[in-house]
Amino acid sequence: MTLCPIAIVAGCKKCPAFKACPLKGVIGDYKEAPPTQPPSGSGEKKP
Repeated sequence: MTLCPIAIVAGCKKCPAFKACPLKGVIGDYKEAPPTQPPSGSGEKKP
C-alpha cells in the first residue's frame, strides 16, 4: 500500500529524495529488481 504522497502522484523513482529515503520500500511504491541468475548451461549445446 502506497502512503507517500509523492509516490502516489509521481512514483518513488521521480522523487527528489529517492536516494536518501529510508522508507521507499515501506510507504512508497519502490520494489527492488529480483536478482538475476547467470545462464545455467543446460540450454543448447554447440557442435
